[in-house]
Amino acid sequence: MPIYEYRCASCGHELEALQKLSDAPLVDCPACHKPNLSKQISAAGFRLKGGGWYETDFKSGNKKNLAGDSGSSSSSSSSTASTKAAD
Repeated sequence: MPIYEYRCASCGHELEALQKLSDAPLVDCPACHKPNLSKQISAAGFRLKGGGWYETDFKSGNKKNLAGDSGSSSSSSSSTASTKAAD
């Protein structure tokens, strides 16, 4: 379940709420009890891993798997495999 951030327009109180996607947004502020809560936009708290996702945003240094580099990495791994097979 996602965690949503809320902020009260009246008193400035901020809170986080663990809610289902199907749950209605919170409206009443728990601090001042006025119906002035609004959802805030925040960064996602998860990371997509595995094949099929763009990896360039999460890796650094020589670990980046860019579209132009895919041919060079597969050719080096295949040459390593053929060298080991010859031994």
